[in-house]
Amino acid sequence: MFSLRPIYLMKLRATFHEFKQLFGFSANTTSHNEKLISALGGGLGIAGIMWVMHVIVQAQILSANSSVLVIASMGATAVLLFAVPHGALSQPWAVIGGHFISAILGIMSVKLLGNGPWVAALAVGGAIGAMYYLRCVHPPGGATALTIVIGGADINALGFQFLLMPLAINITVIMTVTVVFNWCFGWRRYPVHLAHKLKRPISPQSSEREHELTQEDFAAAMQELDSYVDITPEGLTDLLELAKKHAEKNITHPAKIVAGHIYSNGKLGKLWSIRQVVDAAPVNTPKSKDKVIYKVLAGDGGYETHMCLRSEFHNWARFEVEKHNQQWVKVEEYEKT
Repeated sequence: MFSLRPIYLMKLRATFHEFKQLFGFSANTTSHNEKLISALGGGLGIAGIMWVMHVIVQAQILSANSSVLVIASMGATAVLLFAVPHGALSQPWAVIGGHFISAILGIMSVKLLGNGPWVAALAVGGAIGAMYYLRCVHPPGGATALTIVIGGADINALGFQFLLMPLAINITVIMTVTVVFNWCFGWRRYPVHLAHKLKRPISPQSSEREHELTQEDFAAAMQELDSYVDITPEGLTDLLELAKKHAEKNITHPAKIVAGHIYSNGKLGKLWSIRQVVDAAPVNTPKSKDKVIYKVLAGDGGYETHMCLRSEFHNWARFEVEKHNQQWVKVEEYEKT
């Protein structure tokens, strides 16, 4: 009556899933439009820097080669500003403070200690600590400190002038492009404070809500937020509010447990689980023998296969789910999209 896939295939899939988890290869909830917008914005940001620095050289304001005029760490800053515009690491103080503090530490390290092999490590480590304490952690700042230490004679010759030309110019240009470009898209206002200040409330606040949030609610909220989230407190608030809206639509239990269908227990964190019914006893089977075989597709007990009574599975199942855009969502939500 029942059929099971070979055990070794299940173990292979479980091993592959574990490797994905170890490498941090997770689903991306952003739309294709959002990815293309981010790529276009990043390209425009770097193009703006290149153009402005070219104009400066043409006007003979500064005579230097391109390796000095355009700081390589701006490429990493562009990724954060345009791919994660609402992230904590992308906000103005993080960008400005992170780059300038790291640059100052890099310059001082070179002036005091020279260009020895350990100076680069000292400059980058010091930059990380300083950014932490000054609340302006910006990963490209570490690259700025490293660039100054290993950048060679041209950068060393600039000394503290590096802070104005090219660093201040690079930062001013890319942040100007960021503000203007993201303003064209209502959901990408930058800085993130403007996004929260200008948007309408998602829903009226209510002290009477008693709906439990589920893993699927968070997935659906991420779909609506449509951003690769390096979360800020405000962003987390929005995410929770969207998740609450989805929680209000919960179904206590599915009407039927059907072979081939996929169900969730609606839990959070380590308790969350997605199971697919592989096979089930025929209709009219006595309750004591009415069993189902299921395999775990995600979450607790990943890729294991078990058998239980249909009634036990029904009590475990919260609602039916399907995979949509690499996320598990409730069937009713999937059908509306």
